[in-house]
Amino acid sequence: MNFRRGIPTDAENIAKLIASFQSELTDDPSGAGAESYLASVSTDAERQYLESNRYMYIVAENGSSLAGFIAIRDKTHLFHLFVEKNYQRQGLARSLWKLALSSEYSISSSCTFTVNSSLSAVPVYRAFGFEAAGEVKHVHGISFLPMQLNNT
Repeated sequence: MNFRRGIPTDAENIAKLIASFQSELTDDPSGAGAESYLASVSTDAERQYLESNRYMYIVAENGSSLAGFIAIRDKTHLFHLFVEKNYQRQGLARSLWKLALSSEYSISSSCTFTVNSSLSAVPVYRAFGFEAAGEVKHVHGISFLPMQLNNT
């Protein structure tokens, strides 16, 4: 597995990986009612995030295939964490999280991190030490649990 910083040319593969989870992420498996959310994870949107200084992406590749990625916004918000289904339950999500916290990627490991966890990912974030920071929210056709990790 090769890990590296994400670059704008990764946007299409990143958007495709996110899209592969659409039926699990949107309240209606067809995506109806989640158009705003879906636009926010399109290839164009991902390219804009990758070009912005506010976001830091780390991608994991197996050969030329995208196995997963993590994106941190403003050094304190876990914005995206996706692992291709064939690579799940092998520690890749944890490896990406640890890499994001490492000094190599300039994310402060001594702060409060937040994440808006999809309901299916709550156990993963709990395993990282995140705790619920409110009630489940239903916005733009998706449901998520705000969580935080006080890493001080």
